[in-house]
Amino acid sequence: MEVAKITSRGQVTIPIDIRKKLGVREGDKIVFVEDAGRVFVANATKVAFAQLREAFSGEAERLGLKDEQDVVTLVDEVREQMWEERYANND
Repeated sequence: MEVAKITSRGQVTIPIDIRKKLGVREGDKIVFVEDAGRVFVANATKVAFAQLREAFSGEAERLGLKDEQDVVTLVDEVREQMWEERYANND
């Protein structure tokens, strides 16, 4: 268990062991999540990525993406399509 003191400005220094466990360092953001009367501290970036992963759950299968090369190919196709849509009529 780690203990930290709150300053008069409401600031808290997060102990080094907790920062390591959260995977945060100077300049990173954290979030405070309330659940069932408890408050949890989490790495904001990891929470955002988890939410994105959940939002896109099943999309890889739907698009037929099986590996990294499939993703690279899809990105290349989308870039080519966008290029054509933007610049094809500018001859």
